[in-house]
Amino acid sequence: MGRIRILSDLVANQIAAGEVVERPASVVKELLENSLDAGATRIRVEVEAGGRKLIRIADNGHGMVADDALLAFERHATSKLRTSDDLLSIATLGFRGEALPSIASVSRLTLETRAAEEDAGTIVEIAGGNILRVEPAGLPIGTTITIRDLFYNTPARRKFLRSEQTELSHIAALVTHYALANPTRHFELHSSTQALLTAPTAATTSDRLFQIFGRETSSHMIPAAAEIDFTRAGLPEPPPWKREAHYEPPAPGFLRLSGFISKPELQKLNRNSIYVFVNGRLIRDRLILHALTEAYRNIIPPTSYPVVLLFLEMPPQEVDVNVHPAKTEVRFRQSAFVHDFVRDTVRTALMHARPAADFLQALNNSPLASASLLVDVSPLPGGPEQPTFDPLREPAGFGSEPPPTYADVTSFTLETAPIPASPGRLAFDGAPIPVGYDLQASGASLEPDSEARTLNALATLKPLGQLRDSFILAINDEGLWIVDQHVAHERVLFEKILRDREVERVQRQRLLMPLLIDLLPAQMVAFTRLAEELERNGFEAEPFGPQTIAIKAAPVGLEGRELERMLEEVLSVPEREQQVENSESRRHRIAASIACHAAIKINTPLDPVKINWLLAELAKTDHPTSCPHGRPIALRYSLKDIQKAFHRI
Repeated sequence: MGRIRILSDLVANQIAAGEVVERPASVVKELLENSLDAGATRIRVEVEAGGRKLIRIADNGHGMVADDALLAFERHATSKLRTSDDLLSIATLGFRGEALPSIASVSRLTLETRAAEEDAGTIVEIAGGNILRVEPAGLPIGTTITIRDLFYNTPARRKFLRSEQTELSHIAALVTHYALANPTRHFELHSSTQALLTAPTAATTSDRLFQIFGRETSSHMIPAAAEIDFTRAGLPEPPPWKREAHYEPPAPGFLRLSGFISKPELQKLNRNSIYVFVNGRLIRDRLILHALTEAYRNIIPPTSYPVVLLFLEMPPQEVDVNVHPAKTEVRFRQSAFVHDFVRDTVRTALMHARPAADFLQALNNSPLASASLLVDVSPLPGGPEQPTFDPLREPAGFGSEPPPTYADVTSFTLETAPIPASPGRLAFDGAPIPVGYDLQASGASLEPDSEARTLNALATLKPLGQLRDSFILAINDEGLWIVDQHVAHERVLFEKILRDREVERVQRQRLLMPLLIDLLPAQMVAFTRLAEELERNGFEAEPFGPQTIAIKAAPVGLEGRELERMLEEVLSVPEREQQVENSESRRHRIAASIACHAAIKINTPLDPVKINWLLAELAKTDHPTSCPHGRPIALRYSLKDIQKAFHRI
């Protein structure tokens, strides 16, 4: 008798369940994907005990006939694939055929379904992978799946589940994500004690964003949209001996990006508020995260992260979604092309928006570590526990609705009429925000913001003077402005350094006597690595002994102690960070350091001519919102706020 045996279907399904079903939220994800693929327009989710005792998902999709209802619980049974070639053009959320048999093997499952062409529906009851009963029943069109006692026959997995509130918060965040990606569908989430989320259908993604996040948070989001032809990246074609007689090159298609990105003043301490969808599927991808980090580089601090709701649409053959059992990771065929497109689009949107930081908002503004889509599931004051849904860790998927078009994002507006309260709440910026508005019932409408907060009016400022020789006070028709003179000059110098370095016209000044600087061994190694880049930025330096360098020339504006501090700052970056940074980030880091140490300092009196010059130069910059290190440059105390303070309005 040999030692190798074929596993039984029950054991194989339980092994597959360990890959697909990690926690109750994983079950909700798989079933929601099936409901969306079935064309459902109304989806209701009910949970008890954080999903341990009960998960019920009911939809009004096309349902299944009796034979399909039984066949759906066979391993790798699917209606979405026929041949291996179909794997190259997957346009649905689910396709593996593993979810239902895996879930049924670790729970007590009841399926109730009916197709439109059937007179009666079908009920299938399964416990631990064993079919208990199959019988006809009178049911509405659609499918309802009830999961009870999840992991009842795998106590080890059940033991590692978190508290009920934590598991419920994962489910709540997941359902909210689906609602964001599918604004034309109705979503409901109910626990045993309350309705956590009610999201009626919305006309556009911008309406759904306002509906879920509320006006306060939506006002800090900027629409972004772009499109590019994939032909510019070069599609490979099959060799001549594999082409048919009448072969025609396939249409390369387009890469489209749309969605919303946060203004620099809205920051988070983690990536939990970055949501990226590819062809309607929520994904986690280091490539896209790196592109977003690069887009916000020198605009927000390096330890902060933006809030992003981003939709990417591309031909199915350009992305492989079959690289992870939970389908949360993807691989782009032209990864560098996608990375650069996302980075450039987001940065261009920020450059054109030029959002101005409001003075009153800045007083209370600070990066928050709380997740953006955390539904308040706690019956006690203080809300739920801190562990939240993390798109970098947690399996998640989204519906098959196409991402918003350019018309959707351009129609995004911020004003609304009063809206009635809803039982659900979301904690986005630390305060509960009501969700579940019925825009049609309440008569709410989104109207253009009559007072756009941008920095386009910087050139019209009339300076009044300085506050403690550190802050410039100025006015225009929009209100009172406070400008930090140091970071304003820092931004001006930073962009000038980058422009001059690009055309190799960096201005340098020779020192009367070489400046000798002693370095640590690690700094000497860093100097060897950065010597060429430093030379292109105006330095002329060479080793002068084993641990000393001699500076013979430096960029204009850097001298004395500031020159030494700048070099120490650039050379003291940990070696691990230096090894992973690319040439562009290295160039920006050095330029930011030069600008910081050459800029006007605080406690420095400025005459009116210098103030006018600084404000004029600041208005010409691409990003006058913040300094290269992410600190705000100008704050506006709007005329409307002043009138409110004096009870004029």
